[in-house]
Amino acid sequence: MNAQDTPISVATPQPKSSAEHGRIGVLLLNLGTPDATSYWPMRRYLREFLSDRRVIDVPRLKWWPILNLVILTVRPGRKGKDYDKIWNRERDESPLKTITRSQSEKLAALLGNEAIVVDWAMRYGNPATATVIARLSALGCDRLLLVPLYPQYAAATTASACDQAFRALMQLRCQPSVRVVPPYYDEPAYIQALAQSLRAASARLARAPEAIVISFHGMPQRLVDLGDPYYRQCLKTSELLRAQLAWPQAQWHTTFQSRFGREPWLEPATIDSMARLGKTGVRHLLLAAPGFAADCLETLEELDMENRAHFLANGGETFTYVPCLNDSAAGLSVLEALVRRELSGWI
Repeated sequence: MNAQDTPISVATPQPKSSAEHGRIGVLLLNLGTPDATSYWPMRRYLREFLSDRRVIDVPRLKWWPILNLVILTVRPGRKGKDYDKIWNRERDESPLKTITRSQSEKLAALLGNEAIVVDWAMRYGNPATATVIARLSALGCDRLLLVPLYPQYAAATTASACDQAFRALMQLRCQPSVRVVPPYYDEPAYIQALAQSLRAASARLARAPEAIVISFHGMPQRLVDLGDPYYRQCLKTSELLRAQLAWPQAQWHTTFQSRFGREPWLEPATIDSMARLGKTGVRHLLLAAPGFAADCLETLEELDMENRAHFLANGGETFTYVPCLNDSAAGLSVLEALVRRELSGWI
């Protein structure tokens, strides 16, 4: 059975007093994280992730043996080693979980309204979306604002996160009114916050970067051809950011990372660009990943470790990774602006 088809178990909320009604739930939704870096937790996480038909749309009869007999035999060990490089050992969790929790807590403080309950959940892994929605319902939230933490819309991210939330809502006897924060790839507050972070990172360098690379998570070109707006929205974010910084077009590079499988993905690939730029004389490079609201495996390990090493091995001298907006004041200002706008009429 596909993880997507598995019935979601939602705890039945207890009857509420009249004082517990009328609250608003604000639910931050992020991709997900394994519970640990060892083989079986990694296998559970990868199985749920790679069983999502929004992520892998290969026919099930073809994909099932590949996933269960090949990928889930080999990949958990490899990815577990990658996660171990960035693991938050103090909390015994991934950085994505640490940061998303902090975003939720800080956003609640900024909103400063006892009638608004801010929480967070993961599409894959824990805390599970269904569990958190049940908790918000039990707390008297009869209105729910879903906040997918993906600036650019993609069916494999934004839509999948909403799918999971809607499946959980289907199990509730008393369903809340629901709103979804739309993609914010071109929101002025978001572009300004990104520009601020790049300016600050560049100002700390002994030498100005000779090239800026803006890396987004990739996807198969086929999905863009089928109508997914992700590629267009990534290009728009990158161009708005370049214009905000008044950076020369020739020294600005938009790339796509994390290729998986054999079919053509969006180009140019970030890892290939590292070699190309290093070999063509770029010695000082600055890289940012504005498609991620929080640092995670794809930024901390893939970009700041793997791509850094590739650039330096091909002639580069300095590689500067700009952290995601995370739970910074600038990042929280973006989330607060989006949430306050979408709560208009409810508060």
